Amino acid sequence: MDPLSDAVSAEFPNIAHHYLVAMPSLTDPQFGGTVIYLAEHTPKGAMGLIVNRPSDMNLATLFDRIDLKPEPAVNRQGIHVGGSQPRFGLIGQTPVYLGGPVHTDRGFVLHEPVGKWSSTLVLNDVTGLTSSRDILEATAAGRGPERVFVSLGYAGWGEGQLDQELAANAWLTVPATDTSLIFDIPAEERFAYAFRLLGIDPLHFSGAAGHA
Repeated sequence: MDPLSDAVSAEFPNIAHHYLVAMPSLTDPQFGGTVIYLAEHTPKGAMGLIVNRPSDMNLATLFDRIDLKPEPAVNRQGIHVGGSQPRFGLIGQTPVYLGGPVHTDRGFVLHEPVGKWSSTLVLNDVTGLTSSRDILEATAAGRGPERVFVSLGYAGWGEGQLDQELAANAWLTVPATDTSLIFDIPAEERFAYAFRLLGIDPLHFSGAAGHA
């Protein structure tokens, strides 16, 4: 064990499991006006998902594109029944989000509870980030996690890049203890909701303050 390495790790300001809220001064079209859930933050870099940019695709369309089929509805006697339910049920109407400009051909699923999947980054006791197909298969079949957020792509930073942006006041940060922002709040309200988590009215925010 390297004492120097341990000391550096102990001093590193890890803000994983925080929201990054774009400052008004951040005019980059990729990230201006965004809220990002930061899943990983280490001295080597960081990654997260933009949580307030829905695509024009819902989960039913995504499932069709990757050749997943809904399980047929059955009644209590085990008899298949028809009906007017949309394909894949209500979960199929859930938007798929544009998570960031990196690996936009891959799906990433934030979910609660964590469960057991092939490739999951455990973020805390209840929240996981999974990139394996099995969680999508389970969700399509109605056996997925209780709460899911699905994105294509992610936002990534190289070594020291996010830390420089934070030092330049490009982002506000707030602990992501309230995950209703991801799973419950309508997408168009998430940016303002993130500001309110900080006790800030976004309509009166000057853009001159630093990160929390």
